[in-house]
Amino acid sequence: MALEPRYTDEHAKAGLDFPFPAIETWPNQFPAYEIVVDDPEFTSVCPKTGLPDFGVLTLRYMPRERCAELKSLKEYLFCYRNLGIFQENVVNQVLEDLVKACDPVWAVVRGEFRPRGGIATTVEARWPRPKE
Repeated sequence: MALEPRYTDEHAKAGLDFPFPAIETWPNQFPAYEIVVDDPEFTSVCPKTGLPDFGVLTLRYMPRERCAELKSLKEYLFCYRNLGIFQENVVNQVLEDLVKACDPVWAVVRGEFRPRGGIATTVEARWPRPKE
């Protein structure tokens, strides 16, 4: 007797079709420096259990011509608060949206999620993406 999968394709895709607001930007004035933005109270929701996920989300990037406007970025990150989305998808979606908005030289998004059931998770995604 085959067991029904506990996690479905719908769980895996949950939250990725959400209409996230665009991250606003402003013109960069200086070359070759790094910006680090921390969200120490990041929250989202597990799409399988409906339980909250708490963590620290850190965005690091080297701007090219545009910088992320912080109030806009804060409002963007608030959208995740009640959204059912896997932690891995959070990190990768934030990276994709940051890159889309700013076109940085490079970017790293790191999510350090608090333990639930005794297991903590750290997810890190980088831009440019490695070639396959």
